Amino acid sequence: MRIGILGLGRIGAFHAETLFGLDAVESLVVADPYPDAAEAAARRFGAEIADSPQELLAAGVDALVVAAATDAHPALIRAGVEAGVPVFCEKPVARTMAEGVAVRDSVRCSGVPIQIGYNRRFDTGFAAARAAVRSGELGPLHTVRCTTLDPAPPPAAYVAASGGIFRDCSVHDFDVIRWVTGREVTEAYAVGGNRGAAYIEQAGDADTVGAVLTLDDGTIAVVSNSRHNGRGYDVRMDLHGFADALAVGLDDKLPLRSAEPGTAFPSGTPHAFFMDRFADAYRAELAAFTEVVAGTRPSPCTVEDALEAGWIAEACTLSRTEHRPVTIAEVRQA
Repeated sequence: MRIGILGLGRIGAFHAETLFGLDAVESLVVADPYPDAAEAAARRFGAEIADSPQELLAAGVDALVVAAATDAHPALIRAGVEAGVPVFCEKPVARTMAEGVAVRDSVRCSGVPIQIGYNRRFDTGFAAARAAVRSGELGPLHTVRCTTLDPAPPPAAYVAASGGIFRDCSVHDFDVIRWVTGREVTEAYAVGGNRGAAYIEQAGDADTVGAVLTLDDGTIAVVSNSRHNGRGYDVRMDLHGFADALAVGLDDKLPLRSAEPGTAFPSGTPHAFFMDRFADAYRAELAAFTEVVAGTRPSPCTVEDALEAGWIAEACTLSRTEHRPVTIAEVRQA
């Protein structure tokens, strides 16, 4: 198949490399506002260069991968759908939930599959945790803990345009909680603070946050996130049930050290960043997308899925601002 890629920054270039290595992909067509990025992809992968999204879609692509800036996501998703080609788009669907809802409504009856990039659904550890929950081997859950700790904050310009840590970072935890447990969040209570980079607070954001989520069966989920984790990139999930308990992310590259005498675990070099921790998941995610394009599987992460995680982020953002619990029903739009 012939795949078009819009956006060749860090993640777009990685996607181009991944797609180039898949047997199902015969050729790439790429476009980026910065000519040097497109030319580099053309040299590395023999890709054809298009001067615009319209030219790319007119080049006979079988599918579209959107790795452009967030503000461009709604228009590019719609453009792909109007061209009748399956679309893979990095999260989020749009900068605001109102825009995301508008995208959902405009493509809902198109019949064109759309996959949103929540890569943790393709991590082997999270997939095993989901299977354990669904099989019943943990028994009914009572507590879930999710952690995403970045080694260092993103640049000030990124923070200012990110929509806040709940929408940009925590949303990955919110999505995987829904996906692993099979439950919906009904209420959130969130707090946040700033102990590091001043530009984060100046943007009205927090560099460290915590949220307590109530799921629709009474399970409690605790989410912890920070832009500052000196030992590395730490992503984990703990699931506690009445019959057993299970953890995701406890490998030798866990960026944590034990205070217990004689304990050697973890002994490896800590994960440094998301591209290290989730490289295999990103590859599996795009391999799954080629199956979506081929019509052999449905989208594994729909626009509707992405919006559900977004409502949780909206509830947490409001909760932190107003210092009170917020139900998902309060923030959800039709």
